[in-house]
Formats: sequence, structure tokens, C-alpha cells
Amino acid sequence: MTTRLANRTSRLRQIEELLLLTPDGLSVVDIAQRLQVNRRTIYRDLEFLEAEGAPLWQEDGRYGINRTRYLANIRLTFHEAMSLVMAGLLLSRTVDERNPHVIAALRKLAGILPISLLTHLERAVDRVRARGGGQREVAVLEALAEGWGTGHKVKVGYRSPRSGALRPRIIAPYAIEPTPSGFYVICHDDWSNELRTFKLDRLENAAVLKERYTIPETFDLEAHLATGWRIMAGDEQNEVALRFSAAIASRVHERQWHASQVIEPLPGGGCMLRVQVAQPLEMQPWIRSWGAEVEVMAPDWLRAQIAADLQQAAAQYGADFDR
Repeated sequence: MTTRLANRTSRLRQIEELLLLTPDGLSVVDIAQRLQVNRRTIYRDLEFLEAEGAPLWQEDGRYGINRTRYLANIRLTFHEAMSLVMAGLLLSRTVDERNPHVIAALRKLAGILPISLLTHLERAVDRVRARGGGQREVAVLEALAEGWGTGHKVKVGYRSPRSGALRPRIIAPYAIEPTPSGFYVICHDDWSNELRTFKLDRLENAAVLKERYTIPETFDLEAHLATGWRIMAGDEQNEVALRFSAAIASRVHERQWHASQVIEPLPGGGCMLRVQVAQPLEMQPWIRSWGAEVEVMAPDWLRAQIAADLQQAAAQYGADFDR
């Protein structure tokens, strides 16, 4: 009896694994052949899994698992759990809305941690809980994540930041990327027939479609992102050269700011940072954050743009300078 129970337990796990790794599902015959048992056994096992809460689906004689409703059981080492704690703390600073999925995930993670670490995750939970409502943003992220995870296209309403017009688009999500300025979806846009990047804050709505898609094998996410400063990629590369003062040169040397970076020491203790990026405009907030400790040397148009921004900022404080 013990051996039969162990065999069935092992088989049930194998069936779940097979269905999870086969998004299009498998027929009972396929499963039976792979596990070398008869079809009647597989039918009984599928009925048992469904009765135990496994979110199975059946269509045209094939069985599969609804991955968006599947609850996975995982075992983590202490250091693996710590990695997720740090990821959770970072994520809690990235989300702009009160996302119930982030809150639930952090609380579940807290359940397997030593008591001494609970306060850190509770701090992250409180940070997310204190955000605004954001139900629209949460619903958009849910739809995009489901489409991305199951290989279904998504219809979105994109609000243009320039014209303010709301435009319907059908996209195939290739990746969802969190950044310090929010979430972005990298996708194939049917309307333009090009690879596009949309900020989730500009998507008014999203709905998963029945139409399926496949991410091309030639698509390399890391290579794609390497062309941008943060998220805005492209085929054309521009060199940006920044001269940093001696006061902060050591801080510039401390980090890998970009994959293409070259840092050259300068007389007097300063340094020159050179990077190759697709859209230098994306660097503006970062450049301005260094204030007077950095000078844009190239390209000329970016130097002029930063100078104009600083002149406008100085004008706003003009009365203070006159005192």
C-alpha cells in the first residue's frame, strides 16, 4: 500500500510538471505514454488533481493547467529567501499603486523567514499598502502579465503623452521591466508592426485576447536593453560624454552605470564617463541629479538642453540669489 501511494504521489507531481511545461496542453494518450501507465489511470489522476484544487482546463481532448491561477509550492534555502527579501524591498519602492498581489506575496514570504527579519518585510508591506488606490494600474498589469505568461495578445488603450489621444493597440508582450520610474512593457505592436516600449502608466485599460503569439527565438532581451540607458532601446547609438568633478569622481568609479561605459581619469582628479545609448534624452533626469558636479561634453544638443534646463531652474530662484 505504501509503495502504491508513493508511486501515485510521484505520478501526480509528474503530471503537474508535464502540464506546466506544456502551455498548449497534452492529451490523455500523450500523458499515459510518457508515464507508461494506462489511460484510465491518467483520467483518475486528473480528476483527483482537479478535486484537490489544481486549475485544470480541457479543450479539444487536451488537458492543461491555468498558470495564472496555479499555486506553486517551492522550498527555499535561507540565502534564497534573503534574495527574495531584498527583491521585495526593492519592488516595494518601485510600485506606485496599492498592488494587492505584491502585498500578498511579501506576506507569504514573511511566513518562512526568521523572526528577526519579519520587520523588514512588514516595512515593505506597509510601504505598498500606503500607496494610492491604483485599481486601474493593477488591472492593466494583471492583464499584461497574464498575456505574457500564457502567450496571448493583449488589447490596450494607450494615452499619448503628447496629444492626449487614447489609441487602441494590440500588442504581444515580450517582457515586463520594472525601473525606478515605473513599469514598462516591451512588446510587438500590431499597429506599427514594430517592437515598442510602453510605460504602464500610459495604458488606460488592457484585456487579454484569444489570439496567441510566440516570442521570436532571435529576440534577446538583454541585448535589446543594452542599447538603452534604462529602458528606451533603439538601433541608432549615440555617444554621451560627461565630465565629473573631482569631488564625486570616486562615486562615479564605484558603479557600473551602463554596459558600454568607459571611464577616463582627468587631470585634477575628475573623470570623463562615456556611454553609447539609443536615446540620450532618457539620461536627462540622472544627469540633472548631479547638479554642478557634472558637465555634458557631447552631444552638443544634449549639452544645450541641460544648460537650458539649469538656466530655467536658476531663474526660478533668482530672487534668492539677489538677497
